[in-house]
Amino acid sequence: MRNLLNFLIKYNSWFLFLLLEVACFVLLFRFNYYQGSVLFTSANRFAGKIYEWVGSIHSYFYLRTANEELMDRNLFLERKVEALTKTLSGLQHDSAQVNACDSAWTDVRIIKARVINNTLNRLDNYMTLDKGSVDGVRNDMGVVSIEGVAGIVCLVSPHYALAISVLNRKSNINCKVQGTGYFGYLKWDGGDSRYAYVRDLPRYAEVALGDTVVTNGYSSVFPAGIMIGRIVDISDSDDGLSHLLRVELATDFGKLNDVRLIVPQSQEERTGLERNVKE
Repeated sequence: MRNLLNFLIKYNSWFLFLLLEVACFVLLFRFNYYQGSVLFTSANRFAGKIYEWVGSIHSYFYLRTANEELMDRNLFLERKVEALTKTLSGLQHDSAQVNACDSAWTDVRIIKARVINNTLNRLDNYMTLDKGSVDGVRNDMGVVSIEGVAGIVCLVSPHYALAISVLNRKSNINCKVQGTGYFGYLKWDGGDSRYAYVRDLPRYAEVALGDTVVTNGYSSVFPAGIMIGRIVDISDSDDGLSHLLRVELATDFGKLNDVRLIVPQSQEERTGLERNVKE
């Protein structure tokens, strides 16, 4: 206590100076309109910058949550668009068909996962996911990103899964040009990770640059209507019997992080039936 008193006595002139300065500033800004408005404006600007900085930090830490919610919403909207397209295409003034689209895709299960390893610069690229058989993952489940199709699960352990990327020569994904009904399959032949090709599309198919390519639902892996990419070039195949479409992939594999695993509940029944026919 004595040391505190000695300190106050020793620097009492400085404390008195600071007290008088504070009193002067209070009187200056409180009883002078111009100086008060300047202080108010400056204080608001400073507080605004602080709030903006704090808000940016807050948004950054909640970015993953927002990204996951956006991905789920995107998948939901893709389901609704495909269901509405099918319903409207066959609509014959029957309102019951419109209501039927609400039940579309109800048999699809979704599992959230994260990509923990991914390659881009090989001819056969794979991605490793942080979910495995204990989480309900199994072979032949489709993998989608927030932008679109990403790959297919090919190997599963209890806690991890390996998926064949779209950027893999073994990958063949059934697809169609949205709004036309014409279908083919997506194939990546190496090179730029942003592009792949749609093959076996009939020559008489009317397609145009910018058309959207989506899954056609013919396989048991992906339901119909999942985004794949957009057509950026149209040419003929080597045999001249079909179109060769160069597609800019919707998924950016260079920054792939959060994904969803999707599988129709009836997949096992369907694949078993098709396997019996092949045998």
